[in-house]
Amino acid sequence: MTIFKEKLSEDYLTTAEAKELLAEIERDRALDESREMPYNLSRAIEHVNRFAALDEEESRDLVGELLELEKVDEPTAYKITDLLPKDRDELRAIYAQQRFALSGDELDEILNVVAKYE
Repeated sequence: MTIFKEKLSEDYLTTAEAKELLAEIERDRALDESREMPYNLSRAIEHVNRFAALDEEESRDLVGELLELEKVDEPTAYKITDLLPKDRDELRAIYAQQRFALSGDELDEILNVVAKYE
């Protein structure tokens, strides 16, 4: 027997946004001493605390600027924001799954936007 759950909606989050949401959950759980924090929740909190390079507002601003560029779709904008590539090779790795390649000028345009947030 297989049970499928219907996906009702899907939203992308940057690591910084996830960090804020998880911090709220952590605060709520801290108020109730009888509730133990599940292992996967504590690992998720540890991960976002380690890897969120920008704050929530900066990450949203960067995603917005990236979405204004022609060759950046929504999922890619979030990946770029989370990874903050420093050079063309790192950025090409993000685009490795795409069906198209970016020119050097297109790569540089994206990297110039990212550089404003470092």
